[in-house]
Amino acid sequence: MRSSLRVGHVLTAVALAAGLVVAPAHAADPPPAAAPRTSVRVDNPYVGVRAYVNPEWSARAAAEAGGAAVAGQPTGVWLDRIASIHGSNGRMGLRAHLDEALRQRAGVVQLVLYDLPGRDCGRLSTNGELDASELPRYKQEFVDPIAAILADPAYARLRIVAVVEPNSLPFLVTHTAPRSWATWQCETVKANGAYTGGVAYALAKLGAIRNVYSYLDISHHGGIGWDEDRKPTLELLARTARSGGGLGAVHGFIANTADYSALREEFLVKTVINGQHIRQSRWVDWNPFVDELSFVDAFRAEAVAAGFDPRVGVLVDTSRNGWGGPNRPTGPGPETSVDTYVDTSRVDRRVRIYNWCNQTGTGLGERPVAAPRPNVDAYVWMKPPGESDGASIPLPIGDENHNRMCDPDYTGYPGASQYPTGAWRNAPPAGQWHSEQFRELLRNAHPPL
Repeated sequence: MRSSLRVGHVLTAVALAAGLVVAPAHAADPPPAAAPRTSVRVDNPYVGVRAYVNPEWSARAAAEAGGAAVAGQPTGVWLDRIASIHGSNGRMGLRAHLDEALRQRAGVVQLVLYDLPGRDCGRLSTNGELDASELPRYKQEFVDPIAAILADPAYARLRIVAVVEPNSLPFLVTHTAPRSWATWQCETVKANGAYTGGVAYALAKLGAIRNVYSYLDISHHGGIGWDEDRKPTLELLARTARSGGGLGAVHGFIANTADYSALREEFLVKTVINGQHIRQSRWVDWNPFVDELSFVDAFRAEAVAAGFDPRVGVLVDTSRNGWGGPNRPTGPGPETSVDTYVDTSRVDRRVRIYNWCNQTGTGLGERPVAAPRPNVDAYVWMKPPGESDGASIPLPIGDENHNRMCDPDYTGYPGASQYPTGAWRNAPPAGQWHSEQFRELLRNAHPPL
């Protein structure tokens, strides 16, 4: 039994990394004519095309010392409220991003739909704009306008990767009874069907658009790696997909969205230390997986066995899971005990793997690249590096800016005095630019820049 503690325009000046990204079009280049919509869907939407570079994120990255080295990388465009669809507070809306993608002659655009009723029910506070009872608003005011824009023939030649509601369906398993981390918010949206109904509706609407490729979030190995969490989550994903256009409406899965779990734990080379399996360590905590690649390989195989398309692919968000810098281990640690071995060997330096908000000591991970290994469609930066996860202290600007796991001094959950949140101090509200963290991500990038 595992422990209950688990809880544009600057682009032409940017040096571009090899891989999925190629140089964007110059401002003087005319946009290409829209091609007729095709009924042919590709197996991997990332292969053979250039990915869209968000000029808003790129400008912020390039303004930081050393940021030009990565400012040409593609990142996800987050639609996290109704107003974001058409743009607000001077920010680009969805149509503006798609028009810019055409101007760049990009082939794939990455979107994140993130506005479910009662959103983030498994966090210590709910950060969404819609009440748990507002599923009709979610459908009519959020999903329908997005689908209408994406169905515009002007964007037919773009491949639209849509990550549908991260931090949602897995929480209905990990944060409801009888789990020790059950929340009343998750119990509410599980009972009223807000999450399953909303995701199913989004899958059905997006699935009717031939150039949209929907990916469902599967948390990360430290979220649902355990059999008692992973298997019910897969069953829930399948049931939801069947009610939303069928399993074929799911083109793939995405792991580690906006999280920090290491891609591979290269120095955990032994499984038994002094007669004890490393699963008995405090860090692993009986989890059958220690990193994301082992987890996604297993989850994908189980998904295919459960009826998902044998060609289903996986994305892994590597935007902040590099864990380089001076604290990165250079080899396996001493074998004096199973805990010592694991804690000195692991590249993920978090105190606890469930810590998720503005983690200190992190670095950029693998650069975005298509088809890096079998069954992985791409390594992606779905979470734009440098954008805050949440404010470290409550701010007088509304009730959506603070989550207690973003407070480095928070001690309100079991074991907090021994296992702090690991969050940055003086962090701004979610989505705002966090310059100090971005500069650390650059310094600790692994592979190095």
